[in-house]
Amino acid sequence: MPAPTRDQAHTLRRLHDGSGLLSAAASRKLDEGLPWYRALPAEDRSWVGLVVQAGISSFITWFADPSSPPTGANEIFAAAPPELTRSVSLQQTLQLVRILVEVVEDHSDRLAAPGSERDLREAVLRYSREVAFSAAEVYARAAEARGAWDARLEALVVDAIVRGDADDALRSRVAALGWSGHGQSLVMVGTVAQPFDDVRAAELRRATRRAADDALVGIHGDRVVVVLGGEGDLRAGATSLVPRFGPGPVVIGPVVTGLEHAGASAAAALAGHAAARAWPTAPRPVAADDLLPERVLVGDAIARRTLVEQVYAPLAAAGGSLLETLAAHAEHGRSLEAAARVLYVHPNTVRYRLRKVAEVTGWDPLDPREGYVLQTALALGRLDGASS
Repeated sequence: MPAPTRDQAHTLRRLHDGSGLLSAAASRKLDEGLPWYRALPAEDRSWVGLVVQAGISSFITWFADPSSPPTGANEIFAAAPPELTRSVSLQQTLQLVRILVEVVEDHSDRLAAPGSERDLREAVLRYSREVAFSAAEVYARAAEARGAWDARLEALVVDAIVRGDADDALRSRVAALGWSGHGQSLVMVGTVAQPFDDVRAAELRRATRRAADDALVGIHGDRVVVVLGGEGDLRAGATSLVPRFGPGPVVIGPVVTGLEHAGASAAAALAGHAAARAWPTAPRPVAADDLLPERVLVGDAIARRTLVEQVYAPLAAAGGSLLETLAAHAEHGRSLEAAARVLYVHPNTVRYRLRKVAEVTGWDPLDPREGYVLQTALALGRLDGASS
């Protein structure tokens, strides 16, 4: 290390003696000029203060031998916990560096040896530039590590939702991912055209976060499971994501209250996705509840129970020959006249009763697709032995 000049040694002594002055001035400037610093919790503010002191000490050490590489942000941030990078962004860190530069410049006349003020200012600018580059590397590595960790945690959370788990561990994990927990949630399932790499997975995650307040993505081989949450129109958000999926059906589960019930939406969406091939002309996306007959065919007990409870049982309770009329209409080519002849009533009576069926169940017997849903529910009710 070359011996410092007399003026440099003089300035170095003044810097050592004035380090406390610089730290105090920097703290005042942080409090006065950075609203985000004032808003930090007291503990984080104290950590930032230690980082500032470390930065000043590191600059003084480097100033003793400017030919050596400046201490990087790694060493400066070593005084603080790694979690501080979550509380303080890279942009805010660069503002800290700028504050340090301004403080040294403001006190250069007092700290530098006479005639060496310009040298001190140039030295702190050079040092701050190196620290800024180093800080960018620190945050890039932290973001990469955090991204990998978040992706693993997100996969665990989506797996738990698919399994129907809703314990405290799920709530704490999803909170760590930034899930707000406000509003409702739904699950949608589709396929990918080719295996997802990190770039395509990141693009999908960004798209889901634009579509809803909260979002999770799980990649299961060639199948993608997306969980959306929030207080907006989740169905509209899910529909906007359809172009992100590969060819084939995209199934949207029912909207449920909160993430703790997302397992029910996931079960419906997954069963619907497994059964969707049985309805080749289904819309894209298709609601899982519109696939109830196909879900029954693949052994979905929830779909079977839903059709009996929402169609057969209400019609049986309504009376007025609604079940009998629905059966006659379905079993005689969905012809009003043929059903009327079997029932010994006027076709207008059949039409009136079928309108009542639509009012009671929400499915219209005169629509071919909805008539199929009703006919399936009628058969299930009979198999389950429900009495009309």
